[in-house]
Amino acid sequence: MKKITLILSLIIWSSSLFAQVDTIEIYSNAMNKTLKAAVVKPKGYEHREASYPTVYLLHGGAGSFSDWHLKTTEENLLINLANQYGVLIITPGVGPSSYYYDSPVLDSIQYETYIIEELIPYIDRIYNTQNKREARAITGLSMGGHGAMMLSAKHPDLFIAAGSMSGVMNIDTDLWNSNEEFRASRKERQKEMLGNITYQAPFSEYTAVGLVDRMKENGIALLIDCGVDDFLINTNRQIHQLLLENETPHEYTERPGAHTWEYWTEALPFHMLFIHQEFKKHGIK
Repeated sequence: MKKITLILSLIIWSSSLFAQVDTIEIYSNAMNKTLKAAVVKPKGYEHREASYPTVYLLHGGAGSFSDWHLKTTEENLLINLANQYGVLIITPGVGPSSYYYDSPVLDSIQYETYIIEELIPYIDRIYNTQNKREARAITGLSMGGHGAMMLSAKHPDLFIAAGSMSGVMNIDTDLWNSNEEFRASRKERQKEMLGNITYQAPFSEYTAVGLVDRMKENGIALLIDCGVDDFLINTNRQIHQLLLENETPHEYTERPGAHTWEYWTEALPFHMLFIHQEFKKHGIK
């Protein structure tokens, strides 16, 4: 009898956690296709009339909207963080190696427009959000770190804080500590999406390092971290140096670790604390 009671308790507990995560589909008029996202709601969301701040959490290259839910090394990490800070956490899905920008040559790669003009308005329409800059933040890993830094720099009216974990701060693969075949394939894919762009300074605005002057002007709180053994460490050191040179306030950290889910699982709570503190500074609860 005790065993049956325990099993039933576990089922109820698991169902309760599952109920906190919605999988949604959003039709993109910009790209004429439907994309998935997940929305993590804090405990008690369904029974309260309160509105909530939002955190957009972006996945990496060749990833999925479900990565942050299935691949972290700590079970229920996003649910626990949503509960702890009383926020909605949205994990959108985008195309592989698409970097969250709008391609000037491919109609199928318009992910900046999708995130800014379609996804965020949809979330604010369907969920009880605090629909204002002071209550919205964005962060992500790898390609998602690039997306978070780029989107916030170009749309400062929407975000109060932005972060990057092991981010592709420069899409120039010559700076990546990886094998030549990988670097060449990624650069070829970039050429398909962007046409011929220059990778030298002054950098293109299709890469995060090309937006450091906007980051200075915008006053968005920035958090950048990367593992010392990460193959993208040089791009992170580069943007850190550029932000120091143009005197843009930001927090930059290098920690032990590589391009792994162990690293990102440990990094995300620091990003959520950073975002929470920025929300508090602006009176968001």
